[in-house]
Amino acid sequence: MAATLYSNAILRLAASLVHGDHLENPTASADVRAPLCGSRISVDIVIDQDGSLGQIAVRANACALGQASAAILAKHAAANTQQMIGRRRSALAAFLNGEDLGSDDWQELNEFAAARDYPARHGAILLPFDAVLAAFESAA
Repeated sequence: MAATLYSNAILRLAASLVHGDHLENPTASADVRAPLCGSRISVDIVIDQDGSLGQIAVRANACALGQASAAILAKHAAANTQQMIGRRRSALAAFLNGEDLGSDDWQELNEFAAARDYPARHGAILLPFDAVLAAFESAA
């Protein structure tokens, strides 16, 4: 199990997350926890005047899957709106349940294909998206 679920690509992505990252004056922050595994993701965001994400800082106290997902989100989330992040989360959840991810600029999400066979891990993968969405909600 661990060899395929925690691939070298997942471990590299997890290691790329900037630990302890935070923003000095965020528009909003959120801290979410996955009850099943205990993973915790904290985010600070700055929302631009047009409603898009201007800056993001992500802190993860999570398994490699949660950290990898947080790293991907941190890399690609800027300039996305709350609705866009919500659609991306829904697409990732559908992908984890067997649907095609499609072709887009977030191709690293394909690295979670092995997690399809481990539904108990899906929450950890989706948690960074939930944190950003919670931060958007708290800013509203």
